Amino acid sequence: MRFLKRMFFVNNGYNEAMANENQNNINTEKRIAILIDGDNAQSSLIENMLVEAGKFGNATIRRVYGDWTTSNMKSWKDILNSYALQPIQQFRYTIGKNSTDSAMIIDAMDILHSEQVDGFCLVSSDSDYTRLATRIRESGKLVVGIGRKLTPRAFVSACNVFIYTENLVTKQVQKSIKPKPPEKAEEISPQELELIDHIDQAIDMAGSDEDGWANLSEVGTALRRIDPGFDPRTYGVKQLSQLVRARKSNYDLKKLAGKSIIHIRSKNDD
Repeated sequence: MRFLKRMFFVNNGYNEAMANENQNNINTEKRIAILIDGDNAQSSLIENMLVEAGKFGNATIRRVYGDWTTSNMKSWKDILNSYALQPIQQFRYTIGKNSTDSAMIIDAMDILHSEQVDGFCLVSSDSDYTRLATRIRESGKLVVGIGRKLTPRAFVSACNVFIYTENLVTKQVQKSIKPKPPEKAEEISPQELELIDHIDQAIDMAGSDEDGWANLSEVGTALRRIDPGFDPRTYGVKQLSQLVRARKSNYDLKKLAGKSIIHIRSKNDD
């Protein structure tokens, strides 16, 4: 009975600490609305897009615009639930004309005036969003654009930051051509591969110095953005530092002298 009581207080203390940390993060972190023109964006890059947007804040609003009755939106349908994306229907009234522009612009202005977010991430290569980006920036909000290199310069210049999807494709290619481990090495489970991939993304999202070191606490916050269900206890440990330390072949850890701050560096990009 004493053991059960002790376990209750330990777990309750852990949950309370996690809740306090999450509440502090919610109160201090920036909120981002990511609005995607489904007709002008690649669904295969959604994970990288969310990571890029996550560098500027928590993507609390995630919407994909398009005519969902058409076949070209099928690739988006397959991933909606996996990434908590909200589909916004916009019928095409004229053949060959992208009809999502007006719906996305109207929604963006509604969100802007509601003061729900601190910034916007507009995913499109269409110059029709140039005036929208300018208007949002004039209101003192951050504007991040994501699109192809053929995006008109006017739209690129209207954003505070513009990220070319070709650079995101390069990341995926680099990840796919990593050398395979020796045949005698222990086979890595899909769950473990997903965890390592998420930690690498979180380091990228949190930001690192020129030597690749990132603050472990910020990486933990980024991990929960990538996967809200992330919990070190799922992997048999209580703390993120313990989880990372058990994967020495993938990560380095160091503690700053005289401080409780821990930094992490990935070995997977070497």
